[in-house]
Amino acid sequence: MADYDVIVIGAGLGGLTAGALLARQGRRTLVLEQGKNIGGCCSTYERAGYRFDVGATILEILRPFELAFEKLGTSFEKEVELEPCDPVYGIIFEDGSRLTYPSSIEAKAEIISRISPEDGKAWLEYARYVGDFMRTAVEGFFLSPVNTMSDMARVILKDPHLLKFLPLFNRSFEEVMRGYFKDERVLDSLSYPGKFCGQPPALAPGIFAFLSYAEHEGVFFPRGGMIALPEAMRRCGERFGMELRLGQRVEKVLVGGRRARGVVLADGTEITAPVIVSNINAKTLYLEKIGEEHLPWLARYGIKSYRLSASAPMINVGLDYRPPLEAHHNIVTVSMEKSNAYWFGDMQRGLLPKEPYALVCFPTFSDASMAPEGRHVLNIVMTGPYHVSELDWDRDKKAYGERQLEKLSEKAIPGLADHVEVMDVLTPRDYERWLLTPEGAILGLDMDVPSSAVFRPASRSKSIKGLYLAGASTHPGGGLPSVVASGIIASDLIQHYE
Repeated sequence: MADYDVIVIGAGLGGLTAGALLARQGRRTLVLEQGKNIGGCCSTYERAGYRFDVGATILEILRPFELAFEKLGTSFEKEVELEPCDPVYGIIFEDGSRLTYPSSIEAKAEIISRISPEDGKAWLEYARYVGDFMRTAVEGFFLSPVNTMSDMARVILKDPHLLKFLPLFNRSFEEVMRGYFKDERVLDSLSYPGKFCGQPPALAPGIFAFLSYAEHEGVFFPRGGMIALPEAMRRCGERFGMELRLGQRVEKVLVGGRRARGVVLADGTEITAPVIVSNINAKTLYLEKIGEEHLPWLARYGIKSYRLSASAPMINVGLDYRPPLEAHHNIVTVSMEKSNAYWFGDMQRGLLPKEPYALVCFPTFSDASMAPEGRHVLNIVMTGPYHVSELDWDRDKKAYGERQLEKLSEKAIPGLADHVEVMDVLTPRDYERWLLTPEGAILGLDMDVPSSAVFRPASRSKSIKGLYLAGASTHPGGGLPSVVASGIIASDLIQHYE
């Protein structure tokens, strides 16, 4: 008899979602996490009284969370205290000037119209179209398995309305945005998702255009930090007997006769189960934990062909002043042209951006408990390659952080560098070591169309029976709603097939 019914590798949000739901099904479920903390790229740690988030900084697109907790016999509202974020975000342009966008779609149209009346009207048209796409995709495509072309066809047949949105799949993010908006300042203020989804606007799929609208369906911050989300999932899973072990690194997945049999830990301990759910990077899973000898030649070729997603250095700072920011989320922006030029030029040569563009999260704007009284916290997500030629991420990370804060102080956030009490720099190498994300690939694999949906590593392995995938490396991809959806999909597939 096997030790457990299911073993989940990795206590990131996708793995915890799958583990909790499988325990709810009555299965003896063990979740193994190599680190000391749960949550992976959705976690929180404390330093000198300041609470800093790791990776994820806000929450939007709630439907996957609501569905997961419904399946667990509770509600998202009951399990997690959310603080609504309004304004939804602020924009800081290259010259230091600013815009702040409220949650109201109509009020945002008025602000855009002051810059360009034509674009103000276009915003309302855009919001109707991509908003319709987001709601349709989340309820159907987003929460459905698409392991095969037949699965894909079933999703479309179930809701033919999806065909209306084909232009989003065969155009780039930049092409979609320029099709609606003409003023460059307006474009700069609306196009940040095309700069922070792991690819430049010229390459990012057009489907990401919905992210420029998604905030207007609601942006939230979990009170106490992003760790509140995985903690809630853990708490629900343990109610149904889910077992979690920290500091337990899986060295190998046991395979016999093309079927998963269990795992081997780093200390040599073997734990058996007929079903394995992997919440780690799919390339690491197949090429290292399983091994090429257990894969058909086409699977070997396919998994090697995937590109890792881009990395994102993060600078966490504790401040002794309130920074001059007007929203929880703030984007220090550059034009799409400059973003594309950096991707195809300096980044390929291992150089850092000459001008800072960053996502600046201001947690204490919404939740004062994230810092000591009278103090504030910023999480600053930067752009920078794993293979950087002008510095060493380990040796020079403090100097890197100080230099970036000085640059941001010049125009974007006056006074910032002079008010830092605590600074932590999380580099791509840190993410690689702490979270075992190869090259700090925070979104797992590239999120382009050839690596999406049916073309992404399947939720139910096609090579190893009893093996299922959750997390950013499988459908529907990276991001908090996506990884929770992946956990739901994996648990539903296991309930159907095992």
